[in-house]
Amino acid sequence: MYSEELNGYEEEDYLMLSGIQHFLFCRRQWALIHLEQQWEENLRTVEGKLFHKKAHDGYSTEKRGDILISRGMPVFSRTLGTNGVCDIVEFHRTDGDGIPLRGREGRYLVYPVEYKKGQPKEEETDILQMAAQAMCLEEMLGCEIRKGYLFYGEIRRRIEVPLGEEIRRRVKDAFREMHQYYERKHTPMVKRTKACNACSLKDLCLPQLMKKRSAKEYISRRVKEDED
Repeated sequence: MYSEELNGYEEEDYLMLSGIQHFLFCRRQWALIHLEQQWEENLRTVEGKLFHKKAHDGYSTEKRGDILISRGMPVFSRTLGTNGVCDIVEFHRTDGDGIPLRGREGRYLVYPVEYKKGQPKEEETDILQMAAQAMCLEEMLGCEIRKGYLFYGEIRRRIEVPLGEEIRRRVKDAFREMHQYYERKHTPMVKRTKACNACSLKDLCLPQLMKKRSAKEYISRRVKEDED
């Protein structure tokens, strides 16, 4: 629950950071996974896990010239009420504004890099997930992050993403709504879309059985069944 005294959420109420992508894809999917603890694998989810495993397998750091690369870095935000793990966080040494790092000379700019197996999407779910990581890093490190990167496996390159105020507002709104669902323990009804066919939970969600019917249609159907 949100605490005014601490200006944020209590740690026991933190939501999974990666859940923002489930939530933006489908609020019902998010609730089935994060409220009801239901999950099923399909080819897409397995391939995604294997791809992320290459990005980070436990927490580690390495140095390449003036760049420090942190893999599997744990992050959190009391303001958003979330915690999770970043695929990669890069620290670029700079002669300008930046943050100091313990045991390192100079100052550094911070950039999150989120790995995705597929290719860029029309939807901004990947962007908002990476932006949430950046906002966690800003809160933890006391810095400002102006951009981040999305690396897509199918095209084998990264895309630079500016992190403006509109993106940050949408991240805050999403987490605020997620906490409201979580506090109410509410799983939304199905809103069937073409995305349902690619969802790993379609056999649990059963969207084809949840088509809306009016009370009149339901009663008429039952009466007809009884007459037959």
